[in-house]
Amino acid sequence: MAADSGTGAERLAALADERVDHRFKGLPPDADGLTVGELAAQRRNLFSGGFTTPVLALSAERLDHNLRLMETYSVRHGLTFAPHGKTSMAPQLFQRQIEHGAWGITLAVPHQVRVARAFGVQRVFLANEVVDAAALKWVSSQLDADPGFRFVCYVDSVRGVELMDSALRGAVRPVDVVVELAAGEGARTGVRTEAECAAVADAVAGVDTLRLVGVAGYEGEVPDADSERVRGWLRRLVALAVDFDKDGRFDGLEEIVVSAGGSAWFDAVADVFAGIPELSLPVLKLLRSGAYVSHDDGHYRKITPFNRVPEEGALQPAFRLWAQVVSRPSAEQAFANAGKRDAAYDLDLPEVQVLRSDTGERSADGVAVTGLSDQHAWIRTDEGVELQVGDWVGMGLSHPCTSFDKWELIPVVEQDGTVVDYIRTYF
Repeated sequence: MAADSGTGAERLAALADERVDHRFKGLPPDADGLTVGELAAQRRNLFSGGFTTPVLALSAERLDHNLRLMETYSVRHGLTFAPHGKTSMAPQLFQRQIEHGAWGITLAVPHQVRVARAFGVQRVFLANEVVDAAALKWVSSQLDADPGFRFVCYVDSVRGVELMDSALRGAVRPVDVVVELAAGEGARTGVRTEAECAAVADAVAGVDTLRLVGVAGYEGEVPDADSERVRGWLRRLVALAVDFDKDGRFDGLEEIVVSAGGSAWFDAVADVFAGIPELSLPVLKLLRSGAYVSHDDGHYRKITPFNRVPEEGALQPAFRLWAQVVSRPSAEQAFANAGKRDAAYDLDLPEVQVLRSDTGERSADGVAVTGLSDQHAWIRTDEGVELQVGDWVGMGLSHPCTSFDKWELIPVVEQDGTVVDYIRTYF
């Protein structure tokens, strides 16, 4: 049965009915048996309300700020927005992004599409080629059962087109596809040359199960990326769309999809897409940046386009991981009870930002994480730093994509520590 807005709304509402128990780390033990909604209604304090460490918190105010900022940015630059949902895999955040003007949600693999459909998402851009027959048959069943469902995915090979066609024969609606232009030699997926792109487009035109609707790619994979190289690749992508249009490859459509945009170069995407010439049909300029929703205190903080265009605003890191000092073996060393199971570590180590004890919060100057074990953070302290067993350590995290996936139920916390909601994730 296809998902619809009613089913999606009901399932979103039903998240509040899930029972709190041992599955969700960091939540108060004395909340076992309560529903998520009942626990949220208690508005407990993160530090005095029975939460156990480690516990990941998402700032309510910063989350709101980031959602509003990217909505404003997209409108200002005439971009349609389909944020990459694999960053969070949180249906509540999908819904909030859509409420803030998102066209739909971008995803990476068919399982993620199943999650989005279960919660009523009606437009999905799958930034990957799908060659799994079972997944394609499921997508086809969703399209056939729900005329309002829009699904677009990559194709990047003639062989992929052949596999997709074989799996989709007998479908009522064709699957919409965009040819993925690779970001260069040595980049990730995608077709390497314009001639090969044309061959893939020819293969799509030769089957009834697929419909070519545009071109797309990911500029974040441009080798040795800088502003000039990224813009050069984006101009290639636009030129490919222009050439395909001149060749009549989009005849019979209502619009042409041109899509790019990770979280590092969306300013370049906005600039180049603003110069897309008039084509035979309206152009859906689809931006897919997703890490903005929580932002971070490491990788994306360093490379966000807002660093280059500060007049556009600034994203705010919304995650903080709280752990407790469980060992202080020397004046220079301490250990906290959060490790690889709890903190993103694939790009940068957590950053100690604040310390907390019974007397309140204080500066974390002179305190740094130097490594992570499975369940421990290795902490180095400068001479004279006051840090005791039992103190709370508040850490900023790098790379939201690998922060969300470690926590199935995340407290949303106001600035004073009041927990006002819980975000459910599905990885």
